[in-house]
Amino acid sequence: MKNKTITIGTRGSKLALWQAETVKAELEKAHPHLNFKLKIIKTKGDKILDVALSKIGDKGLFTKEIEQALYDHKIDLAVHSLKDLPTELPEDLIIGGMLTRAEVRDVFISKDGRKLSEFTAKDKIATSSLRRKSQLLHYNPELTIVDIRGNVETRLKKMNDGHCDALIMAGAGILRLGYDEVITEFLESDVIIPAVSQGAIAIEIREDDESIQPLIDAITDETTRLSTLAERSLLRELEGGCQVPVGCLSEVTGDQIKITGMVASLDGKTRIRESVECSLDEASEKAIELAQTILNAGGKTILDSIRPASEE
Repeated sequence: MKNKTITIGTRGSKLALWQAETVKAELEKAHPHLNFKLKIIKTKGDKILDVALSKIGDKGLFTKEIEQALYDHKIDLAVHSLKDLPTELPEDLIIGGMLTRAEVRDVFISKDGRKLSEFTAKDKIATSSLRRKSQLLHYNPELTIVDIRGNVETRLKKMNDGHCDALIMAGAGILRLGYDEVITEFLESDVIIPAVSQGAIAIEIREDDESIQPLIDAITDETTRLSTLAERSLLRELEGGCQVPVGCLSEVTGDQIKITGMVASLDGKTRIRESVECSLDEASEKAIELAQTILNAGGKTILDSIRPASEE
């Protein structure tokens, strides 16, 4: 493969480019004899910015066009936020690996520096996530929540222009873009459990591409791989996309992991949380059992009532 140029597919947002550049830098460090370049691909999710995600579906919303480029051999690998990848990937495509996971928590960003506990029904909190909405309402049913779309910069501008009084976003993206100073507080898991695989950067490849897999293996963090695959196993068992209020948190200590899963009703009145502790090696198997525990505890009733509304 000497002198071959490896093409990396990515969305064009500032955050997506940061992630792709980071993967590119890691690959260049691990394989200095190879050349790597980025190719920007626009996805459906980048084009439709005036409709809530829950109303346009989420299956491949930010990935389908990039995955087609993989099929067409226009790119050799694709970089995604792992939480954007559906649990069932298209045929012949796999997650080849992932970088070390970053911050998993959501953050609260308010225009005037007030914390979430200080907000009332008069204040507007913006988020595009049903997972966040349901948990916010569980925390305080009086809160007023409005939809918002767009990249990090767009959302911050909308807040400052009066669309809302506060935002909730993934902490990893805010930190990666260097916007640390806008964070009012990190939201702990007793308030909001993060999205499945939040904070992880995934590398998607063609399953039969034996020349690319070893390159990815050299930069993959095994702890991140095992913990996020377990979270995706839980989500797959719950049959939930990113527009169903499902959350998951992994806490790793040495070779042990504690996985906490969450399902909530849209109005926040019911939130089911269950946890399991096990070794990292058996995390995916135990995550499936955890999903069944959640479903049996009332999660199935919640999800069955939500799906028709989110699939209309």
